[in-house]
Amino acid sequence: MARLFGRRTVMPINRLVIPLRWHPLTALLAAALFAGAAPASAAAIDPATDTDNQTTGPVRLGANPARGPSTTDESSRSAAGEESLLDGRQRGGLPKPPAPSEFEAYASELAGMPIQRLGSDLMLPSRSITSIEANRQVPPDYVVGLGDEIQLTIWGSVDADLRLTVDRAGRIVIPRVGPVVVAGVRHADLNDLLTRRVGQVFKNFQLSATLGRLRSIRYYVTGFVARPGAYSVSSLATVMTGLVQAGGPSAAGSFRNIELRRSGKAVGQFDLYDLLVKGDKKGDLPLQADDVLYIGPIGPQVALIGSVNRPAIVELKGDETVNDAISFVGGLSTVADTRRVAIERLSERNDRRVVELALPQDGGQRMNNGDVVRAFNSVAAVLPQAKQYKRIRIEGEVVRPGDYVVPPTSTLVEAVHAAGGLTAQAYLFGTDLSRESVRKVQEQQYDRALRDLETDFTRSTSTQKVSNAEDAAAAVQKQAGTTRLIERLRAVRPTGRVVLDLTDASREVPPLPVEDGDRLYIPARPNTVGVFGSVFNGGSYLLKPGNSIDDIVRLAGGPTRGADAGSMFVLRANGSVVSARQSSSGWLNSTNGVSTLAALPGDTVFVPEEMNKTTFVQEAKEWTQILYQFGLGAAALKTIRN
Repeated sequence: MARLFGRRTVMPINRLVIPLRWHPLTALLAAALFAGAAPASAAAIDPATDTDNQTTGPVRLGANPARGPSTTDESSRSAAGEESLLDGRQRGGLPKPPAPSEFEAYASELAGMPIQRLGSDLMLPSRSITSIEANRQVPPDYVVGLGDEIQLTIWGSVDADLRLTVDRAGRIVIPRVGPVVVAGVRHADLNDLLTRRVGQVFKNFQLSATLGRLRSIRYYVTGFVARPGAYSVSSLATVMTGLVQAGGPSAAGSFRNIELRRSGKAVGQFDLYDLLVKGDKKGDLPLQADDVLYIGPIGPQVALIGSVNRPAIVELKGDETVNDAISFVGGLSTVADTRRVAIERLSERNDRRVVELALPQDGGQRMNNGDVVRAFNSVAAVLPQAKQYKRIRIEGEVVRPGDYVVPPTSTLVEAVHAAGGLTAQAYLFGTDLSRESVRKVQEQQYDRALRDLETDFTRSTSTQKVSNAEDAAAAVQKQAGTTRLIERLRAVRPTGRVVLDLTDASREVPPLPVEDGDRLYIPARPNTVGVFGSVFNGGSYLLKPGNSIDDIVRLAGGPTRGADAGSMFVLRANGSVVSARQSSSGWLNSTNGVSTLAALPGDTVFVPEEMNKTTFVQEAKEWTQILYQFGLGAAALKTIRN
């Protein structure tokens, strides 16, 4: 048999097989067997570098490992093997979040939104948590243990690239060096230990030792936990990793009373709030094999809702106060009323339940189990107009257009003066004042009117009777047109414009009180009048002194044959409307009231189309039916008389 270290390191296969005169098939199998085993023995030492052969170059303690499953990249190997580390209860899919407790449901009802325990969102396990722990950087204080893999690289007078696994005796075996006990050695001290040991055999070399695939450990989770039992994780796992893998504390478990027990003794206390709120990780100790995580019962709970940065239910510990509870959720929000909070005490449900505390003097009070702290919003309630400073935007024909903040009792006149006054081209009759409060009221009224209109159309369609196919087709077409009309009307939204009491000769805006968010637009004086609708050539026409509405309509060619001249109306520049029906009386409409009206700059004249039009054939058909019915009636009357 070939020697491990010597002149003849690897015996040729033909010298080993042929002299035995084996059967050819047996020889092939033996050759295949030895061919697969030869690299393992050859990896110990290369004959070309054997000192007994007097060759030059470094001594080779191990060849580069063959590219195969044993030398796969560490991240892929860890990801492939971590599934086996997960407990069997986790392989069927991730567990669902637990149902809210009674106190969570109670606080959610008071807040009008879901309220959870602080830290519960961190306890949703992920199937990749074990691989994440296995692939993170090994800390310097990591203690090497049984099953860990050490990647050893030596260069210089010695050439080696080895992957060595710590055996059950806590040692690794280096070729030509021998066994080295590494179990219990810190990762930071591993290089020095191996350098001293290899230096006893070789000189003039450099060495690098790192950890490859790490061992898995089994630990136990007990107490008030969502899923108690035994779990397998990477040896880099900490208390936080163990909690997340077990689903965290149950509804009756504590986030602040978590105990790490080792060999029957408590070796650490973990408070999740230290990590979550303060960023203190000192209690997140590394896990070791057969450790026990014990989760104690939950302590007093209080809910913080309203204008806080993170509404949640927090768990109290010791003599923590109102200020401590508020700090756990990130403090009061930006818009909160920092002068006061309200507390609803469950312990006083039969008496006065809600009390108000003044901040900061009452912030040191202790809290009771079940208390609900509500922070108020300082901007939600609308202040009275007499106390509000008004923000108004002034645009158009003023000296200094822009946004202005005016005192609470200011009027439009004072706002215009703040903007430097009017220019020479200002046309006050066309002033557009848009107000947010008016727009909201207009939207409500407009939506109500659209609903009523849609209801009337639906009622009219459902009660309409048809006598033939033509009437049915006409009804369907009418219903489709009605639907399109309603959709177009819904697309139009009110602007909140306020019609001011102004005339064409006005030189100053009315003294109307200003509201916050007002927009005042003063246009330049126009010199045209618009004509649209059922006219021959709609457009804008130059206004001459003394022109009437009829003169402007004549410039547009006058009404068409299908126009409804009796419904013509004029939209003034100030937003008011003058209609022909306002001056008409009786059942014969007259447009003289509008036609003789003097045209003003910025007017818009609209001549609508007649909606209920009938053709000559339809009218003749109706008259024929009437005469036919009249003839039948006359014949019947004559028959009766005879």
